[in-house]
Amino acid sequence: MVYLTRVEHFNAAHKLYNPEWDTEKNEAVFGKCANENWHGHNYELFVTIKGEVNKETGFLFDAKKLSVLIKEQVLDKVDHKNLNVEVDFLKEQICSTENLAKGIWNQLQNRLSEDVQLHCIKLYETPRIYVEYFGD
Repeated sequence: MVYLTRVEHFNAAHKLYNPEWDTEKNEAVFGKCANENWHGHNYELFVTIKGEVNKETGFLFDAKKLSVLIKEQVLDKVDHKNLNVEVDFLKEQICSTENLAKGIWNQLQNRLSEDVQLHCIKLYETPRIYVEYFGD
């Protein structure tokens, strides 16, 4: 089994809040991240796929095609966006990094070739905080 990781970067704004709670409870639970005026992050996205090397090409998967797939299915939808308002795959969810990583997984999982599997989405919100998601 071979693993290939593509690293991408995007910037986006969001706020953490539960619409079923009042402002006081949201601020108590989410602190500054519940700011009504939003806040932003410089996200680092690691997309790892796995499978066997193709004997004809020597590739697990064409890295250029993986880059295009990530751009079309993820980056074009999230880069320089308000994640709470503008991203269709995050609608009606608390806009946490955990939910964002799961949403990215869902955007990519069925768009790879049959012989390659999505292995992991690793998403850095800050240099000290990241989420890894390996699917359900």
